[in-house]
Amino acid sequence: MKLFSLSLAFLFTATLAIQSYSQPNTKFPIVYQDTTDSFIEVLGMASSTSRTPFWIQANQFGIVPRTSPTGTLNIQLENFWSLNSSDQKNKWRIGGGIQAVGNLTKESKLLLPQIHGTIRFKNWELFAGRKKQWIGLADSTLGTGSYIWSNNAMPIPKIQIGTVGFVSVPFTKGWISFNTFYSEGLFENNRPITSNLKLHQKAFYLRVGKISSRLKLYGGINHQVQWGGNSPYETINGKMPTGFGNYVNLIIGRSGDSNVGQENYFDNHNRVGNHLGTIDMGMEIESFSNSWFFYRQNIFEDGSLFALKSLADGLNGIRFRSKNFYGSSFSITEANIEFLYTKNQGGSEFIYGDLNAPRGSLGRDNYFNHTQVRDGWSYYDRTIGTPFIAPTTDTQWKWPKYADSFTSNNRVAVYHLGLRGTFLRKMVWTTKMSYSSNIGTYDQPFPSINQFSGLITMQGKINLFGGTILKGSVAADLGELYPDTYGFTLGLRKEGLLSR
Repeated sequence: MKLFSLSLAFLFTATLAIQSYSQPNTKFPIVYQDTTDSFIEVLGMASSTSRTPFWIQANQFGIVPRTSPTGTLNIQLENFWSLNSSDQKNKWRIGGGIQAVGNLTKESKLLLPQIHGTIRFKNWELFAGRKKQWIGLADSTLGTGSYIWSNNAMPIPKIQIGTVGFVSVPFTKGWISFNTFYSEGLFENNRPITSNLKLHQKAFYLRVGKISSRLKLYGGINHQVQWGGNSPYETINGKMPTGFGNYVNLIIGRSGDSNVGQENYFDNHNRVGNHLGTIDMGMEIESFSNSWFFYRQNIFEDGSLFALKSLADGLNGIRFRSKNFYGSSFSITEANIEFLYTKNQGGSEFIYGDLNAPRGSLGRDNYFNHTQVRDGWSYYDRTIGTPFIAPTTDTQWKWPKYADSFTSNNRVAVYHLGLRGTFLRKMVWTTKMSYSSNIGTYDQPFPSINQFSGLITMQGKINLFGGTILKGSVAADLGELYPDTYGFTLGLRKEGLLSR
């Protein structure tokens, strides 16, 4: 866990570099621009069972219900304004966004998946609230989602300071850039087991190579901790460790200190809180006609990865993008292939509390479950990480359950293909196809269960309300993990509501 000391290093680097920004290639001053997304969407969906197919509701920021049929009204407004009146550099900006989603179903709900206020200076920002994020080196559109922080759950409300994309390290002329953030957040209070649970989160990534370089190398780490809440398991008076001393401990991934707060035996022989993250690496190769991106995410939850016992586990991916289009009636412009494996977990043996145990005993990682945080790595009963490690509440009725842990199936192997292209020159189509093998957990294994989930979507502009997107999809779940289900969606989307 010594790699967690990177958190201190990247904060120091951030302090030194906060005035830096990528050097322009012209004599003109750089103008900072912000990407925003404002739209209104009406969508209907139905399926052959009462369940919404996997790829219709997974990785949708928690706004698509698992039950069907459903009618949805989705509105998002987002904008930034310059605070500079004397020049056009746009260094200081202030902005905000709100998204409201109303789902009409058996249990109708109004959701606010995004509501934030943000202030930006050059390539740095400070925001508070719920804000959509993708964390880790992976494909965020056609892939399965980053292992630790996909877009499967609603954003967690937090305060965050960090960069907007990659920022050039001073004096490197853009050859070395970094992307970093540091944040603190709060989980929902009506969790099944814990309450008042807090989130500590940070990440630091480096890029070697300019934006225009044909070869770019990436590497970095992200670190998340659930801590400081109330739990009836392995705690003193139902409370997990709190206080500044323990906050320092969890930042650097250190065990509890018996002189700080009221830690118990569990905290003193483990880390304070539930620690999760990935160590990522990637390589991007670009030519005139296409680009290739290769990436790998290595999983850590305890010392197994650092003892080199869980190297088999992780997310592996290749993304291809074509830059040239010749107006053919059918084309494939982008492809993604991924393989996710989590069955190893450092082996089946873990010797609890034995500091002299051999390195080979640091196993049984039990991904997304935790002894104190029994409701696991989740937010409003949605897995925060990969949707292929699903909560027990979202599983087939014949799944075995053990104790009251979050998931009964965290040992999986997933083969995934995602494609995007054009049809008849004006329509865009995408598809996702995933095949998984599932064997439960080390605590409660079950015979291998196989599952296929697929999705095909198509969208194009029509002459309605000055230009509207008509979109639709069909999806299917086939296998033993979820009920066999076929479903579809049909909707209209109007974009650019706040365009100037």
